[in-house]
Amino acid sequence: MIARIGIDIAKNVFHVHGVCPAERQLISRNLRRSQVLAFFGKLEPCLVGMEACATAHYWAREIAALGHEVRLMPPKYVKAYLKRQKNDAADAAAICEAVGRPDMRFVPVKSRDQQAALMLHRARDLLIRQRTMLINAFRAHLAEIGHVAAVGRTGVTELLEVVKADDDRLSPLERETLSHLAGQIGDATARITALEKRILVWHRSSEAWGLMPEGAESYAKA
Repeated sequence: MIARIGIDIAKNVFHVHGVCPAERQLISRNLRRSQVLAFFGKLEPCLVGMEACATAHYWAREIAALGHEVRLMPPKYVKAYLKRQKNDAADAAAICEAVGRPDMRFVPVKSRDQQAALMLHRARDLLIRQRTMLINAFRAHLAEIGHVAAVGRTGVTELLEVVKADDDRLSPLERETLSHLAGQIGDATARITALEKRILVWHRSSEAWGLMPEGAESYAKA
């Protein structure tokens, strides 16, 4: 009877390490992604440990739905239990040992709603970074041909008007090139605005209502 399993998560090939109540190794094998749920579906309910890394929350929910108790651990806490050279089998064994320790600290498994809310915040952050890069490039190109504006949104608006204007301040090739960047800046701004509206809707309808935006994001990360 398997009492505890450690699973090393990967993109395509996973490794599982299982022990009995007497701590004797019963299983150590690779599983393809398509085999994971079928494998756990055949087992009696047991304790399953994973590192809290990419896709871990998805797998934790799926395996828990099969009747197992799933616990996620910060990778830095699992590292102390690695007994030999790092590889998939050794990682799974370390996870299996770590999850059984009474003093181990665990990470709560996120629901799909929490992950979706966090996705909103991360998508917005990414688009803001991309827009900043576009604006910096846009400003630099215009500065090279003598057009400089104040720092901030007003300055960007002034430079966008230079590109939109039908005059001789820019050559046809310059205007054509900069119009592409201007379009990207506008598109990114529209998408950021749409995400911010959606975040506000989620914020008002969730348990995070009453928190500041930073607190709402922390709630989603919890």
